[in-house]
Amino acid sequence: MVVNDLTGSGRNHEEAGAVGYVVPDQPARPVMRAPDQRPHPEGVRPRPLGWVIFALALGGFGIGTTEFVSMGLLPTIAGALGVTEPTAGHLVSMYALGVVVGAPVIAALTARMSRRTLLIVLMAAFTLGNLTTVLAPSYPLLLAARFVAGLPHGAYFGVAAIVAAHLAGPRNRAKAVGMTMLGLSVANVAGVPLATWLGDTFGWRAAYVVVVAVGVLTLLALLRTLPPLTDMRVTNPLTELGALRRSQVWFTLFIGIVGNGGLFAFYTYLNSTLTSLTGVGSGAVPWALMLFGLGMVAGNIVGGAVADRNVTAGIAGGLGAMVAVLIAFAVCAQVAWAAFALTFLVGMAGASMIPALQTRLMDVADDAQTLAASMNHSALNVANAIGAWIGGVVVAAGLGYRAPSLFGAGLAAGGLLILVLAVVARRGAPATTVAVRT
Repeated sequence: MVVNDLTGSGRNHEEAGAVGYVVPDQPARPVMRAPDQRPHPEGVRPRPLGWVIFALALGGFGIGTTEFVSMGLLPTIAGALGVTEPTAGHLVSMYALGVVVGAPVIAALTARMSRRTLLIVLMAAFTLGNLTTVLAPSYPLLLAARFVAGLPHGAYFGVAAIVAAHLAGPRNRAKAVGMTMLGLSVANVAGVPLATWLGDTFGWRAAYVVVVAVGVLTLLALLRTLPPLTDMRVTNPLTELGALRRSQVWFTLFIGIVGNGGLFAFYTYLNSTLTSLTGVGSGAVPWALMLFGLGMVAGNIVGGAVADRNVTAGIAGGLGAMVAVLIAFAVCAQVAWAAFALTFLVGMAGASMIPALQTRLMDVADDAQTLAASMNHSALNVANAIGAWIGGVVVAAGLGYRAPSLFGAGLAAGGLLILVLAVVARRGAPATTVAVRT
């Protein structure tokens, strides 16, 4: 997760009002030196921006590992708990439900809290939730533990994105957001395959022990690197809830929900698709998961660069690519090399949209950015729940393991349609004092 060039000369067409301060008429100055110039709490040494981004991304690594490893371990968890694989899939849905509920509630209730303190509290809660997962003695309690572990997820990513954008400056905020989200992508390269192997080898609980360890390391990193962030404006619950009155916020959320539902329909049943349809052994599944993660890394980097120039192009390109590669996967799933290559491309297409969606939400939310940014991950996890559910329904209906990819392509096309409607509605809306290019 190498971070650099966050305050360079990259162009940005969505500068105004993006990170909670007024953009001056003159070009924005680089802010990498700002954390070193402010007072800081005793024992907190100011760090370069790259280290701050690394600490934020490390938390994303832990969150991405716990979110996606459940999908890779569905057969193992089902066998250990004596339930069917679709029933074990409810663990994925319960975690996603926790994210959906936690993101807006936490963002609103903590609106007055220091962003530094909030990030540390959220990571502590996430770590405790995953420790509860490790210790859960039964399936019902495990369901409850996954719900609790998901509660801090969306708020953490939302606040981390705002902090990264604030420190990087308005010209490079989408790139900074993409770098922060790299932790989520790298989780699929290293964290998920490693945790999946540990879960298959030593029992599924071992996978979540890894997550707890990453959570502890993230807490230490945040305590050491985060500046005080006293110049970041805090709001109040009513201001944050004002995001829910903005139609463009809802348009953007539904783009993520519907469009990314296709990604999760594909990913939830990738393990079973590869072993039953492609015909590879279970030992090859971690390699496929690693390819998916590498695709996400590439997608985050490319998507951040594109979004700093045109947000709508970043979203549309990702959705269009996802439609194409999911259809291609369904057609070529029985050819092992093609299935693995397309798994990489699905990950790339899905991740390329994340910086653009996050940036669009910050643009259209005005002064309610914390709630809006946090709800991006609520939307992604509604997509997770819907995708897992649709994938389970079509497989249980006897349509086979090609069906999740085909239905996923339809969902991605639906997200593209919502994007078109959002752009048309925005262009037809009355002009505001702050123009933001889409």
